Amino acid sequence: MAKLRLGLAQINPTVGNLADNTAVISRAYAAATAAGCDVVAFPELAVMGYPPEDLVLKPGFIADNRSGLDALVAATGSTILVVGFVDHAEMTVNGVRERLLFNAAAVARDGRLLGVYRKQLLPNYSVFDEERYFVPGPDDQPIFDVAGHRFAVSICEDLWAEGPITHQAAQGARIIVSINGSPFHREKSGVRRDLVSGRARANGVVIAYVNQVGGQDELVFDGGSLVADARGAVVAQSPFFADDLLVVDIADDGTVDAVSGGASGPLPGDLAQVYDALVLGTRDYVLKNGFTDVVFGLSGGIDSALVAAIAVDALGADHVHGVSMPSRYSSDGSRTDAALLAANLGIDLKTIEIESAFAAYLDMLDESFAGKPADLTEENLQSRVRGTVVMALSNKHGWMVLTTGNKSEMAVGYFTLYGDSVGGYAVIKDVFKLTVYELCHHVNRRAGREIIPHAIIDKPPSAELRPDQRDDQSLPPYEVLDAILEMYVERDMTAGDIIALGHDETLVRRIARLVDSNEYKRRQCAPGVRITTKAFGKDRRLPITNAYRG
Repeated sequence: MAKLRLGLAQINPTVGNLADNTAVISRAYAAATAAGCDVVAFPELAVMGYPPEDLVLKPGFIADNRSGLDALVAATGSTILVVGFVDHAEMTVNGVRERLLFNAAAVARDGRLLGVYRKQLLPNYSVFDEERYFVPGPDDQPIFDVAGHRFAVSICEDLWAEGPITHQAAQGARIIVSINGSPFHREKSGVRRDLVSGRARANGVVIAYVNQVGGQDELVFDGGSLVADARGAVVAQSPFFADDLLVVDIADDGTVDAVSGGASGPLPGDLAQVYDALVLGTRDYVLKNGFTDVVFGLSGGIDSALVAAIAVDALGADHVHGVSMPSRYSSDGSRTDAALLAANLGIDLKTIEIESAFAAYLDMLDESFAGKPADLTEENLQSRVRGTVVMALSNKHGWMVLTTGNKSEMAVGYFTLYGDSVGGYAVIKDVFKLTVYELCHHVNRRAGREIIPHAIIDKPPSAELRPDQRDDQSLPPYEVLDAILEMYVERDMTAGDIIALGHDETLVRRIARLVDSNEYKRRQCAPGVRITTKAFGKDRRLPITNAYRG
C-alpha cells in the first residue's frame, strides 16, 4: 500500500476577512499540492476565522462563508482539502422553521464536496461559548478513503473526550485529522502534546493535529501542530507562534515519517512561550485593526519597559513611540532610565512635561477643593493628564495607545480610571508583577545584552504621584500579593479558603475586597493578551454589583 502524504497548514486567519482567509488557504493548498500531499488540513473555522462569536448570528455572514467555501471546493484538484467552516441546516421543530448552525469541516477533491463532518462536542466553558451558536453533530459521520487509507475528521473538543475518536477508530478509521482553534495559555502545549499522544496510543491510530496560529482580540493561538503515530510517539511538530506547512508520510502500519516542517523535540520554555504569545497577540491586534504604530507612556518603570520591548519585537522599533511625561514628583532616575531604555531599543522617545497642565488643573479646581486636604484626587489628576496626552498623540498621528498595567495592579484596582488605563490594548494585563520581572530578565538573556536596564529592574516600583511614593506603601509585597491573587482570581478560591491555608485573615480580606470592589474599573479597561487560564475579560465574568464575601 502506498504511503499517504498528509499536510497540516498552520495558518493565521483574520476573523471576518473571508476574502483574505480564502486567499491564504488557496496559497497553502497550492504549496501542499506542490509538496505531493494527498490530503492537506486547515484549522477550525479557517474560512471565517476563529472565534467568530456573534458574527455567526448574521445570516448574510453565514451565506458569505458558504460562498467562500464553495470557491475553495471548486478550485480543488487531486489533493484532498479539509477545512473548517460554518454549516447550516433548516429544520421544523414543533411547527416552527429553525436554522441550525454547525461548527463543521468540509472534505473536498477534484472540484466537488466529498463530505462534511460536524463537530460533536461543543465547549462551553472558559473562553468558549459554542453552545450559544451551534448544535452538536451526530455520532455517525463519514469515513474517507484515499490511497488505500481510511481517515476521519474531528474538530478540537472532539479530541478532548474519549468518545468521538474511539468511535471513529471502531468504524475503521486509521488516521484522525483533527482541526483546531486551540488558544494558548501557560503550560498548555505540554498538555496538548500529551493528549494527542495518549489518544493515538489508546486507539491505535495516527492523529494529525493542526492548530491555528495568531492573535484574535484577547486570545492568542500558538500553533504547534503535531502528528503522533499509532504507538503515540510524537514524530513531527510545527513551530509555535508562526505559520507553517508540516508534511508527513503515513504508512499503513501507522508509522509516520516527517517530510518537511519541524521534527519533534523539546517544547520551548515557559517564559519564552509567554513572551512570544505577548508579542504575537500585540502584533496581530494592532495590525489586524488597521494600525501600524503604537504609543504609550514610558515612565522609567518596569511595566512600561517590558511593554516597550514587546512592542518592538511585535512591530519594529520604527513603529514604536514612547512618551516620558515627568511631573513635579518624577525622579531624575526615572527620566534617565526611560531615555536609556529607548536608546537600547532604538525607539522614538518624546518628552512632554505635564507640570503646567497639572498646575492649571489645581488652580482651576482650587475653589471647589477648598478646605479639603490633598489626597488621591491630586495623584490621579496627574495620571489623567498623561492619559490625555497619549490620546492626543494617538488622535493626531493615528497611533494605537498601549496601556502598561499588569495583572496584579488590575486585580486590586491600583491604576487610575481614565488615566493610565486609557488606551486600545493592554499588553500585560494578564501578567502578574513577579512574572513581569522574570520576563524582563528573559528579554536581556535572549538578547545577550542589557536591553532593559538593570536600574529599572532593581529599583522599588513606584507610581511617582507623590513624594517618595512606593508601591509597598499601598500594597503588600508582590511575593505575597501575587500568591493570594493567584488563588483568589485564577483558582476561584474564597477568602475563607485562603485563610484556612494559613494566610493572614486581615490581609486576605483586604485583598479580596479590593479585587471585588474594582470590578467596575476593570470592565472599562482595554482588552489584552490572555496567557493564563483565568484572565480578566472573557474568562472571568463576575457581577459588578456583588455583595458576596466568602
